[in-house]
Amino acid sequence: MLAESENNRSAVAPFRCPAAMSSKATTTPGLLPGCPSLDKISRDAAVGFEIQTSSPTMFLRQLALTAARFSRLQKPSTLLTARGYAVQVQKPAPDFSGIAVSNGEFKEIKLKDFLGKYLVLFFYPLDFTFVCPTELIAFSDKVDEFSKINTAVVGVSTDSHFSHLAWINTPRKEGGLGGLRYPLLADFKKSISRDYGVLQEEMGVALRGLFIINPEGIVRQVTINDLPVGRSIDEVLRLVKAFQFVDKHGEVCPANWSPDSPTIKPDIKGSKEYFSKQH
Repeated sequence: MLAESENNRSAVAPFRCPAAMSSKATTTPGLLPGCPSLDKISRDAAVGFEIQTSSPTMFLRQLALTAARFSRLQKPSTLLTARGYAVQVQKPAPDFSGIAVSNGEFKEIKLKDFLGKYLVLFFYPLDFTFVCPTELIAFSDKVDEFSKINTAVVGVSTDSHFSHLAWINTPRKEGGLGGLRYPLLADFKKSISRDYGVLQEEMGVALRGLFIINPEGIVRQVTINDLPVGRSIDEVLRLVKAFQFVDKHGEVCPANWSPDSPTIKPDIKGSKEYFSKQH
C-alpha cells in the first residue's frame, strides 16, 4: 500500500485470501509443476491481491477504496514510459512480447507478429472482476468484424497466463469469459503496461488503455479510461475503418463519420464541396 502521513492512518487493510497462505499446491495436467489447480487460480498474486471468487464484494470494496484514495494523493499521470518517452500518435508503438492464452494454449506473441495488419491492443485491470468481462466478451463477439477489415485484437492485463486460462474456462454466467476468440496476453512483470504508459503503479494494475496500431507498427489512436467505465467496441471498429479509409483514399473523415458517409478533400477548394452540402 502507498505510505501515508501521520495524519492519514485510515488505510484499508489489504485483503488476503486464506487459501493463498497455504504452502500446498496441486498439479493439474497441462500446467507447470507446483502451480495451483485451475479451480484455484482465480486469485492473482501478480498484483498483490489474492482474489477469491466466492467473495467478490469484499474485493471490489478493497479495489474501489484503494483507487479512490490514490486518486486523491496522486499527481495527474502522463503517458511517460519506462524508456523515457511518451507513447505518441504517429510514432512507433513500443515493442512487446510475452506469453498469451490463444485458442486455449499458451503461446508467445510479439508486436512484430501483427505487422502487415491493423492491431487493436487494449489493456484492462484484472481478471475475475466486473467491468472487464463485459469488454472482453464484447470484443470476442465482434472478432469476425475486425478480421474482415484485416485487424487483430489482443487483450493485456498484469495477471498471469494461468489466471487468464482459468478465467477463459469459467462460464459467462459465473463472471468468466466462456471462451475467447483472440489472444489474452499476460503482463505478469508489468513491463508492457509500463512501456505503454497505462500502469497504475501503486495498485499494480493497468488502466483501460487502448491503442490502434497500423500495419507498419505506428500508433494511430490512443484512449485511456479510468477503472470504473468500459469502452465502446463499436466505436473502436468505426475508428479502425476511418483510419483505413484515409490510408486508401487520402480524404479525411469528419465528426461522426461512418462507412459510406461523406468525407472531406483535405484542401481549401475541395473541402468546400463537403461544407456546401452539409450547411
